Amino acid sequence: MGCVSHPRYRGKPITEKPKPSKPSKTVSPSPKYRSSQIGYTSYYAHKFHGRPTASGEIYDMNGLSAAHRELPLGTIIRVTHLSNGKSVVVKVNDRGPFVEGRILDLSLGAAKKLDMVDEGVARVKIEIVKSVN
Repeated sequence: MGCVSHPRYRGKPITEKPKPSKPSKTVSPSPKYRSSQIGYTSYYAHKFHGRPTASGEIYDMNGLSAAHRELPLGTIIRVTHLSNGKSVVVKVNDRGPFVEGRILDLSLGAAKKLDMVDEGVARVKIEIVKSVN
């Protein structure tokens, strides 16, 4: 009986062996995430520096990280500034951006590598370098 005042449910003993199921059709899974995206990015810095990100890591505004709404945390992506051709490789460790029309938020360190700090917003291409799934 254990520590409860009533007996636990015990199902009937299995007397038959389960029948093998028929193999299902093999279907190639469609990728959940596109391998590349084009859109606008911004960056975030001082207000969030030293605070925990969605992954639990502490946000370092001078590091190379990004916030994305859907990509799995830990995904490594290459971000290319479409106006000047500069690129940077960052790790997705946070969620966002929460501004309509943007697909990514970069750390200040990553924004500096793309030479987009003065602009504030830039059109970029995101490519998955290493997926965690």
